[in-house]
Amino acid sequence: MSAAGPMIEVQNLNVTFGQGRTELHAVRDVSFDIARGESFGLVGESGSGKSTVLRAISRLSGNWTGTVRIDGAELGRRRDRTTARQMQMVFQDPYGSLHPRHTINDILMEPLEIHRMDRRGARVLQALDEVGLGIEMRFRYPYQISGGQRQRIAIARALILEPEILLLDEPTSALDVSVQAEILNLLKTLQRERGLTYLMVSHNLAVVAHMCERVAVMNRGQFIEELTTAQLRSGTPTQDYTRQLLSASGQYSRDTAKSFVTFE
Repeated sequence: MSAAGPMIEVQNLNVTFGQGRTELHAVRDVSFDIARGESFGLVGESGSGKSTVLRAISRLSGNWTGTVRIDGAELGRRRDRTTARQMQMVFQDPYGSLHPRHTINDILMEPLEIHRMDRRGARVLQALDEVGLGIEMRFRYPYQISGGQRQRIAIARALILEPEILLLDEPTSALDVSVQAEILNLLKTLQRERGLTYLMVSHNLAVVAHMCERVAVMNRGQFIEELTTAQLRSGTPTQDYTRQLLSASGQYSRDTAKSFVTFE
């Protein structure tokens, strides 16, 4: 595929759950592009649809319509090995996403075995080193290491297949504040060294402003505004909902937020 085009293209993405009276239209006509090597953020309150967008793109959710292209190639309805290697996801809860009865070695070996990659032992050691962990971690279990170390393992597992894209679903929200900056700086370093493309979901505007060049604000399943992080930092959004997010210091009103978007 041409390196000149967007790395991720999403057109008219819709996601629904349930049927009839119980149907929930979780994502509504969402479209965006992300350039190769760019970081793009999705922000909004809980239930706004931002994580649902990630799950649709990664095809962990099948209830979507629209068009998703990765490096110019349109995604099918089901996951395949090529795209799985090309695009990996880092989840919010580093303990819940790691098998508690598998050693770190098992966790990192599994994707290598699935994709029949060679030099597995060397790749495991390299992955640990790249996320700042020593060889002594290799045969420990997730419960034997800290939350920050578990998230480093989750990042190592995502990177071990040498993807071009990371989908980051609140990658630091489950961590202590003192550890969050370390993980964010690690992600920035890895992106710079590997030329990775990031799509990051977060409710924390400071995190997104630190990590991303552009930000889309979601409310009730829709994109209501797209900002550069310079606009975000300067506090100059055009939508009331975004201004509410910026000033959300215990005074954020969910009822007010609902009034900012109306549907036909």
